[in-house]
Amino acid sequence: MYTFQKIGSLVLMAMLVVGLNSCGKKNNESRTTGWKYNDPSNGGFEVANVVEQEAGPGLVLIEGGTFVMGATQDPTIFTRDNQPVRITVRSFYMDQNEVSNIAYLEYLHWIGRVFSSYPEVLRKALPDTLVWRERLAYNEPLINNYLRHPAYKNYPVVGVSWAQANEYARWRSDRVNEMRLVKAGVIGLDLNQFEEENFNTKAYLLNQYNSQVEGKKPIKNLSYNPEDPNSQEFRSSRFEDGILLPNYRLPTEAEWEYAALGLIGNTEYERISQRKRYPWNGNYLRTDDKNYYGTFAANFKRGRGDYMGVAGSLNDGADITTEVGSYYPNDFGLFNMGGNVSEWVLDVYRPNTFEDWNDMGSFRGNVFQTPVLDQNGYIEQKDSLGRIRYRDVTVEESENRKNYRKANNIDYLDGDFASEARTDGNWNGTTDTLRMYNYGKTSLINNKARVYKGGSWKDGAYYLSPGVRRFLDENEAANYIGFRCAMDRVGGPITSRR
Repeated sequence: MYTFQKIGSLVLMAMLVVGLNSCGKKNNESRTTGWKYNDPSNGGFEVANVVEQEAGPGLVLIEGGTFVMGATQDPTIFTRDNQPVRITVRSFYMDQNEVSNIAYLEYLHWIGRVFSSYPEVLRKALPDTLVWRERLAYNEPLINNYLRHPAYKNYPVVGVSWAQANEYARWRSDRVNEMRLVKAGVIGLDLNQFEEENFNTKAYLLNQYNSQVEGKKPIKNLSYNPEDPNSQEFRSSRFEDGILLPNYRLPTEAEWEYAALGLIGNTEYERISQRKRYPWNGNYLRTDDKNYYGTFAANFKRGRGDYMGVAGSLNDGADITTEVGSYYPNDFGLFNMGGNVSEWVLDVYRPNTFEDWNDMGSFRGNVFQTPVLDQNGYIEQKDSLGRIRYRDVTVEESENRKNYRKANNIDYLDGDFASEARTDGNWNGTTDTLRMYNYGKTSLINNKARVYKGGSWKDGAYYLSPGVRRFLDENEAANYIGFRCAMDRVGGPITSRR
C-alpha cells in the first residue's frame, strides 16, 4: 500500500522527468541569450555534454560534510595540539589504498626513460632505502629488497619525503591526463617524449606541448574563421571539454582525518549515532562482523617487542608493513587508514592549528602563485622539465584584495608579527617563526614541518586514532611513513550515478 509520502515522491519524480524533457529540447541553446551552442553558424561557442566529473584511477569519492575534528582520546604526552572543533569538508576523491612500491617504481621508470640526460632528476626522486637501517637491528635485507623485490611490489612505498610525495602526485596528474587524451583520440600515444617535450597538463592547456604523434581525432574548432589568419581549423582539448581531470595531490589534514573516521557508516538522518576512536567502530579488534569477530582490524604494534603475535597464531599477520588493501576497509571503502604506514598530508604543522582554523576546508600552507610572464605579457616558455614557470604573487598585486594580502600565508596568525603580540616593540619587520618557536633549541617547528597522520606498523594502538597529529621536516623520510593521493571534486558534493 502506498503511503502519502510515497505518492508525493512519485508525483515529484514525474514532474522532474517532464521538466527535464521540456528543458532537453533547448539544452543546446543559451537560456540567457537564445544563441545556440556548438553551432558554427551561431559563433561556435562550445558546451560539453559532460554531466559530472569521473573518478581518476585508484580513487573513491568521499562525500563531504560536517564533523568534529580533533582528539578522540587524551593525548599521551600532553601536547594539546588537536582540540576538537567542528568543521565542514567539501567532497573530494581519495586513493583507496596507500601508494605501493610498484606504483612508485612506475614513476621512477618513467623518469629514467624521459630524463636520461638528467640523472639528477632520478636521484632526487629515489626513496631513501636507508631508513630501514637500525643501530641494533639486522635490517639490511629490507634496505636491499623492500623497494624492488617482486614480493614487496604491493606493499606501501616508504622512505619518501613530503616533497617527493608531492612530485609523485604532480607526475601522476600528467600521466593520467595524457592517457585520457589518448583514449579520447585527441592525441596519439607518444613513447618518444624526451626531456622538456614530455606531456605536462598545464603546458598542454597553454599550447606549449607539441606531440610528434598526430591525434586520431583532432577536435574541430567550431569557431574557426577561414578569413582570420590566426584562427585554426582544429584545436587541442580545453579544460572545458571535461576530458582532463584536476590534479592529484596530497589530502589536507582535515580531509584525511574526515575520510579516515568514515562517520558516514554511523549516520542516520543527519545524526551521528556514535563517535569513533578509530577508523572502525569499537577497539582494535573486529566486532562488527561475526565471521571475523576478534581478528585484528589493522597492522600495528600491540606492545613492546610484539609486532605480530606468536607463531601459529599471528595477531595482525604482519611483521613490518603488509600489502595495501589488507584488513577491512572503513565505511568510505578506504583501506589501512589506521595502521600499516602513517601518511603525509598537505598541511604545515602548528600546535595552535585549532585556534586559527577555518571552519570550511581548513588548511595551513597556502602560498599563492601566478604564471611567469615574458616582457610582452605572454606566459613564459616552459622550463627544462617541461613545466610552466610560476612565481609568488607580490604584495603590490594583492594590495586591493580583502581575502589575502601576500603570497605566503603559512605564518598567518601563527608566526607572523600580529601573532607575536610583543610589548617591547623589538620587531625586525619580518616573519619570525624561528624566534616564536625557537627552532632547533626548544622545538623543531618551522615552515617546513609537515603533518603526518595515522598509526603505523611500529606504533601502538593510540596512534591509530585519526585525530592524532605528528610532524616531520618535509625533506625527511621514515620507514613508517607513506602516502596516498587525493583529488578535488568538481561540481556537486554527491554523484548522480549512485
